[in-house]
Order: sequence, then structure tokens, then C-alpha cells
Amino acid sequence: MPVTAALIGGGASLLGGLLGGSSQKKAAQISADAQLKAAQLAAEEQRFRPVGVTTRFGSSQFQFDPSGRLSGAGYQIDPRLRAYQDRLQSLAEQRLGEAEMAGEAYAPLRGAGASLMQLGGQYLAETPEQVAQKYMQRQLDLLSPSRERQYAQLQNQLFQTGRGGLSVGGTGMRPGGGAGLAAANPEMEAYYNALAQQDAALAAQAQQEGQRQLAFGTGLFGQGAGLLGGYESGVVGALNPFTTALGGVSTLESLGQQPLDLGSTLGARASTAGANSGQSLLLGGMGAAKTTQAAAFDPWAVALSGLGSNPVFGQGVAKLFGGGTPTPLADTEYPNAFQQAGPTTYWR
Repeated sequence: MPVTAALIGGGASLLGGLLGGSSQKKAAQISADAQLKAAQLAAEEQRFRPVGVTTRFGSSQFQFDPSGRLSGAGYQIDPRLRAYQDRLQSLAEQRLGEAEMAGEAYAPLRGAGASLMQLGGQYLAETPEQVAQKYMQRQLDLLSPSRERQYAQLQNQLFQTGRGGLSVGGTGMRPGGGAGLAAANPEMEAYYNALAQQDAALAAQAQQEGQRQLAFGTGLFGQGAGLLGGYESGVVGALNPFTTALGGVSTLESLGQQPLDLGSTLGARASTAGANSGQSLLLGGMGAAKTTQAAAFDPWAVALSGLGSNPVFGQGVAKLFGGGTPTPLADTEYPNAFQQAGPTTYWR
């Protein structure tokens, strides 16, 4: 097969392309490795690094695994605080025992409160009118014997004086048509008027008695509720000494835990600063990697690609291998691509 200029040019272009592709692949790998390294450096800078701290209340410790990751944390309370905690713990147990017996100690309040409320319910079971009626009846029952004796004495007195049938004070028809007053014995009229006034006073007292019983029953309910509330307050209040002692234990524990919190806070601040530094490293590394990749250049690939597209190079190589005889070209055909052989002649 004769070696032609086209074959020579195609081979050179192909070889240049292969060399150029290999260079780009190598540059891309270098860029990827650089970016991965920058990311690893950034991640290392951002890693949480707590700091062990010691105060008068205790100290903190942090453990890390072989890869540098945090694997454990703890704190040690000062021995004096630990002794205080032990004493408060004993006191809390004692107060808890007392609180457990508070229900039994305050039990009478519960019983008394329930009784008062039950009694109040009995007083409130009747309406004020019913209470007034019962009061009135009781008072009349008490006054009845004395009234009967007074009536008998009055009758005896009238009989002995001969005025038993005397009736005076009668009046005729009123001008307006109303009936007049009937005649009556003066002593008997005075007697019954006194009874009527006494009954009216008793009726007023009976009404007040109904109101008092209503208020009294309501007060019993309030007193009973107060006693029950005192029972609950006593039982709940009995827990206050226990919770106070337990709170003291918790407060001492918080003081001993301060070094752990301080160490974690310092580690978080360092991690934040490392994050900013890591971000700068990451951005800088990625920028450098992109610059390296963009600057990848293989002079042999460029040279071979250029020669493959140069007709003069193809014609010359073909001539060396006997691929044909040179033929003149026009002056305007490839004026810059060939080496000049004469004043106006180029060779194909």
C-alpha cells in the first residue's frame, strides 16, 4: 500500500490526540488527588477537639480512639464536694422516710374534714323556709304551757270579778260600708294582742334562723375543705425537705460537671475556628487543583497534531517513502503551508 500524504497526516494527528488525551487524564487525576487532599485537610481542621479542664470543683477527661475520634468523656468531682454529696444523700434518705409517714400523721385532718363536709350537707339538706317553719313550731311548743296557764288565770280573774261575759268596744258599720269592730272583753283582747305580737317576733326570728342555718352549713363545707386541703398541703410539704436535700446533691454534681462543660465549649470554639480555616484550605486547594488541570500541556501532542494537519509535512514524508512525485501547485494554494522551492512554485 503506497504511503500517501493523507495517511501520514492522519497517523500524526491520531498519535497527537492519544498523547493529548493521556496528558489530560493525568492532569485530571492530579486535580482530583489535590482536591481530595484539600478536603481531608479541611475535615481534619474541623474535627471536634475538646479540652480537658481542671477547676476547684473537679476535672474533666476525654478519650480518643486510634483514628483520633472522640470515644469517651467523663469528669471527676472534687473529694470535698463528694463528701458533701454523701452527707446530703443521707439526709435526703432520712427526709424521704419522714415524708412517707406524713400521710399517717395528717390522717386526722382528712377524717375531720370529711365529717365536717358531711355535717354541712345535712344542714344544707333543708331550705331556709323549712328551717323557719321548724323553728317556729319548736318555739310555739315551748310557749304553749305558759300561754295556757296565763289564759286560765285570766278566765279565773274575770269570773271572780263578775266580768266574764263583759264585752265592750263594739262599733257599728263604717261610713264606707266596712264592718265595725266587734265587742270584746278588754282583758281578753289585750291577752290575744300580746300573743300576736309575740308570734310576729317569733316569725322574724324563724326567718333569720333559716338564713343562719344556710350560712352555717356552707361554713361547715368550707371548713371541711380547708381541713382536707391542710392534709394535702401537709403531705406535699413533707416532701420539701427531701427535695431540698436532693437539690443540694444535684447542685454539687453540676459544680463538678463544670470542667466537662468548659472543655466541650472550648472544643466547640476550636472546631468553629478550624471550620473557618478548613474552608479556606478547601477553597484554596480546589482552586489550585483547577489551575493545575487547566495548565496541563504536552508539547509532543501539540507538535504531532500540528504536523498531521500540515500538507507539506505529509508530502515530504510520502516522497521519502516513494509515495509519488511532486507536482507544482498554484501560487495561491497553501501559500503559507509549504516550504518555498523557487520564486513562484510549490510542490505537492
